[in-house]
Amino acid sequence: MLNQERVIIENVSPEINNGTFFIKRVVNEKVNVTADIIGDGHDIVQASIKYKHKSERNWSETRMQSLENDFWEGEFVVEKQGYYIYQVQGWIDYALNWRHGTIRKIDDGQYVKSELLEGREYLQALSKNASKDEKAYINELLEIFKDEKQYETAVAETKSDKLYQLFYKYPSKGLMATYQDLHVYVDRKKARFSTWYEFFPRSASDKEGKHGTFKDCERLLPRIAEMGFDVLYFPPIHPIGKINRKGKNNTTKAYEGDVGSPWGIGSVDGGHTSVHKELGSLEDFKSLVKKAKDLDLEIAMDFALQAAPDHPWVKEFPEFFKWRPDGTVQYAENPPKKYQDIQPIYFDTSAWKKMWKELLDTALFWVEECGINIYRVDNPHTKPFHFWGWLIEEIKKKHPDVLFLSEAFTKPKVMQQLAKQGFTQSYTYFTWRTNKHELIEYVTELTTTDQKEYFRPNFWPNTPDINPYHLQGANEAMHLIRYALAGTLSSNVGVYGPVFEQMVSDAIPGKEEYLDSEKYQLRHWDWNKKNKLTTIMGSLNHIRKENSALQQTNNIRFCHIENDQIIAFYKYDKDRTNEVLIVISLDPYYSQKGHVQLPLHELGIDAGHPIQVHDLITKSSYHWHDEWNFVELHPALPFHIFKITK
Repeated sequence: MLNQERVIIENVSPEINNGTFFIKRVVNEKVNVTADIIGDGHDIVQASIKYKHKSERNWSETRMQSLENDFWEGEFVVEKQGYYIYQVQGWIDYALNWRHGTIRKIDDGQYVKSELLEGREYLQALSKNASKDEKAYINELLEIFKDEKQYETAVAETKSDKLYQLFYKYPSKGLMATYQDLHVYVDRKKARFSTWYEFFPRSASDKEGKHGTFKDCERLLPRIAEMGFDVLYFPPIHPIGKINRKGKNNTTKAYEGDVGSPWGIGSVDGGHTSVHKELGSLEDFKSLVKKAKDLDLEIAMDFALQAAPDHPWVKEFPEFFKWRPDGTVQYAENPPKKYQDIQPIYFDTSAWKKMWKELLDTALFWVEECGINIYRVDNPHTKPFHFWGWLIEEIKKKHPDVLFLSEAFTKPKVMQQLAKQGFTQSYTYFTWRTNKHELIEYVTELTTTDQKEYFRPNFWPNTPDINPYHLQGANEAMHLIRYALAGTLSSNVGVYGPVFEQMVSDAIPGKEEYLDSEKYQLRHWDWNKKNKLTTIMGSLNHIRKENSALQQTNNIRFCHIENDQIIAFYKYDKDRTNEVLIVISLDPYYSQKGHVQLPLHELGIDAGHPIQVHDLITKSSYHWHDEWNFVELHPALPFHIFKITK
């Protein structure tokens, strides 16, 4: 293909799958763009980033800077939600090239009268865009450059920074190359920073054995808000099927009074757009959502695309399910787990367009009827990737505030694909990363590879499905350690309570599953109970809200300490106006100590420069003068969160 462009642009970053997928940001974040940009010969190459919001007609432009070895870098700020388009452009800059060549001749003692006349052509081209004062300067130069009596003045002006800045401001873009359009999707801040609390509404009653209601949940809202959480996530609140209902501890036989699993959605009382009548009415739920918002809490709903055998969809839309020759439907399985109370939706149906529309309408119902702006999506990896890309985009067209958390503990590339398709946040393997090496390796992968551009991790120490071995029978210190790790390594964090803070961890022997799991029965909790865990978790959550360094995940540097039982890391916000040093013991039983190495280069200070560190938990302050500083941690309080003052 014939092409006269003289500039090559390659190795552009960030770019996900050759531009197939968008990168992610939140409002007022920067997009840092790098590229290799080269031109033939010795001519001056310049480059810029052009960008605009998808709703805008006009492009904005910011220049890129050449660092070394033809590596260029630039950045722009995204100021509102939705899609941005950006391009990398490179060109031979004829005016700067003229100036550079002419100066070299002048420095060599050559007479450059002809070159000055050539320079007038570039000056004349600037006039149409220049300001009034700039035009006056240009006109002055036009006279000087043709007047032999002012040759020395013309030479001085050619070498002046003022002329360079004028040419730089109004570039002469010759034979310009433009890289393909790339995209950014911009969310609200909660996409990057959120603190989730999960509990079962049916266990919210203050009376043992009584089914909880939405009104009971309202009573608990101040407790959740006081602990510093800003997202309250409920398992499915819909009617629960009676056919094949599960009994306590996931038994296949349910007895009188067994409440079943909330994920066995649908009965004669309704399906995905109905609420379980024992929880209350739709109006009760709307009231709960409103009262939560008054406390700066958002209700997150579970979006679980599956049906109980008696779900209305089974009769209304039989084509949404795969029927076997004997007229039955294969229940859901994830060997060795079996879900006899659930019929999987058959996404390979020929009626897929009708089905997709029904599922979209279901999601939109709760957004538009009740003001729900956060979905936790159950097992998205068992549904087609492109379905999620379509559904999320369709919802965000009308409701850009809606966020989606992917619950997919599965293969890494599958989890990453879901994030690329548009999921706002993702569950992670943090739950199973316990030692120092594993934690550093995993967080480094999330924050230094291209995953940092599209995969927003949400760290959960536990979930109703996962009672990790290290928490089974664990002491208070272990619970403190796991929550401190989750809440400081990641800016998005969640916990399943009150199981976690009340240290309820009885397990089915040999499995990471809770004994007497709330998934299959009512549990009665002392919701007034306060302990050290509730206090420290609350303090940590409020510290996260007060320190912007902890409101992002990617700006992290691990610090050296000669003790495998202590992990230390430095975090900072985008302007480095807020900097923290986190030191956490991984030992829940014994004291651990060591010398932590300060990241002097990152801090921008020299060895010996004094800094003050203020422990945000204990309120103690320390003055450090050395690169290496002693720390000692005890199981009673196994972590420090130091705010750094230089």
